Amino acid sequence: MLYYLLYTLHIKFSVFNVFRYITFRTVLAILSALVLSFFLTPFMIRKFNEWKIKSDKREDLPDRHIEKKGTPTMGGFVILVSTIIPTLLWSDLKNPYVWIVTFVLLSFGGIGFMDDIKKLKNERGKGVPGRTKLIFQIFFTLVVGALLYMKGGFITGLTVPFFKNITPDLGIFYILLCVLIVVGTSNGVNLTDGLDGLAIGPVLTVCSTFILFAYLAGNVKFAQYLQIFYVKGAGELAILCGAMLGAGIGFLWYNTYPAELFMGDTGSLSLGAGLAVIAIIIKQEILLIIAGGIFVIETLSVIIQVLSFKWRGKRVFRMAPIHHHFELKGWNEGKIVVRFWIISFILALLALSTLKLR
Repeated sequence: MLYYLLYTLHIKFSVFNVFRYITFRTVLAILSALVLSFFLTPFMIRKFNEWKIKSDKREDLPDRHIEKKGTPTMGGFVILVSTIIPTLLWSDLKNPYVWIVTFVLLSFGGIGFMDDIKKLKNERGKGVPGRTKLIFQIFFTLVVGALLYMKGGFITGLTVPFFKNITPDLGIFYILLCVLIVVGTSNGVNLTDGLDGLAIGPVLTVCSTFILFAYLAGNVKFAQYLQIFYVKGAGELAILCGAMLGAGIGFLWYNTYPAELFMGDTGSLSLGAGLAVIAIIIKQEILLIIAGGIFVIETLSVIIQVLSFKWRGKRVFRMAPIHHHFELKGWNEGKIVVRFWIISFILALLALSTLKLR
């Protein structure tokens, strides 16, 4: 909205010419989201306390989580608002990719919202059945996958990091890959969201990585030089990633240990899905596995635990996801979170290295 107003003014006043640049608008989106999140979050914390939107200790968590009982939840609502408003202010609203990612954020946020509300009403803290959530996730992803597939000029080739000449074209089967990536990432972030600040940290590192990749993919000269797919219009997603980054930083201020507000499924499901769709659009599907390696590790720990117990009758970890394993080993919560952040930062650097190692 502001983008169009200021872009129009640049015709008469050259000083407004700076608003044409994606880099400048990305910085504005980061700052706008940060300020909005920073001031909106304490207001919502007070409201959630008034409305008794508070978490309860679940039976399947370590005993030390009893101290978290009564902490307001559904903080993902604040992240979504703080992401979407700056995106609408500073991005080109004629760009279909902006609307597709916004749709994903809202739809998956809606799934998470239903789950959070049901958990609040259930005495044991149980939300929407996993199968029901999965059906909704697959449905919305199929819609997005079909929209992208039918969009003229959309590339169904798959980028393989470190290899510039390996780009298999999946054709219509690309839609199935979309389902796997979006649903997997969404639930991966959800599984990671178990300790104060644990999930939002890796989300921020992935956002930071994708700001650069989205900008490069949307610039034909940089894309050709770096030998990555050029995706016309993908540069505008750098602004959305920037808004998500700013919103996440503002949220982290209140989510760091001891958390004053939890993300809830409203945030984890939507953020995971949003990052996945951005990766799909900018043609960095496999790179998401590297940059978002923490989410992969958390998900694999659950899969390994379930399969091991089912086939061998034994558990590999003391508790899954793996961050609970370290809790039961006696690690301090802050130590677990910071070490996971460090790993996420290293993985982000590895993802960035793929730009030259081809």
